[in-house]
Amino acid sequence: MSVGDAAAKERKILVAVDEGDESMYALTWCLTNVISPNSKDTLILLHAQAPRAAYTALDGTGYLFSTDIMSTMDKYHNDAADRLIETAKNMCKDHVNDVKVETRVESGDPRDVICEMVQKLGVDVLVMGSHGYGWFKRAFLGSVSNHCAQNVKCPVLIVKKPKSNNLGNVNVCMYK
Repeated sequence: MSVGDAAAKERKILVAVDEGDESMYALTWCLTNVISPNSKDTLILLHAQAPRAAYTALDGTGYLFSTDIMSTMDKYHNDAADRLIETAKNMCKDHVNDVKVETRVESGDPRDVICEMVQKLGVDVLVMGSHGYGWFKRAFLGSVSNHCAQNVKCPVLIVKKPKSNNLGNVNVCMYK
C-alpha cells in the first residue's frame, strides 16, 4: 500500500473520553497528531457512563433512596455525560474543521464498554489517556488502558499527559 492509499483510506478512530484531564489531553493529542486536515477519518467519541448500580439505591445509612432522588441522580449523570460529549465535540471543531465526529454514551464498566465498542464498530485505532497510576493504585483500581491494550484487536494509542502542558513532550505507547 502506498502512502497515498493510506492517506485516502477511511479510518475509524475511537477516542475514549471521561471527566479527567487525561482523556481530554489524549483527544487533543489525537486531533493534533493523528487526524490530518481533509482526511476521510471518522472520529468516534465514546464515554462509558457508570451503570445505575454503581450509585446504588442505598444511602450511607442503609436506607433506600426515594424514586425522586434516584431520578435526580439519573438526570445528573445524563446531563454530565451530555456536557462532556459536547465539550469533546467542540474541541474537535476547534482543532480540525472537517473531521467527521460520531458520539456514543454507553453504560457499563469502561473496560468492557470500550472493548465491546471497538469490536462492534470495527475501529481501526483506539486512542485513550492514561492516569499514570503507579503499580500500587493499578493493583487496586485496575488500569482501563492496560485492559483495553491487552483485549482489543486493533492498535491502541495510549497518551500520557506530561507534567508540563507541552504537546511536543508526551509519552505515547502504541500497542498492536
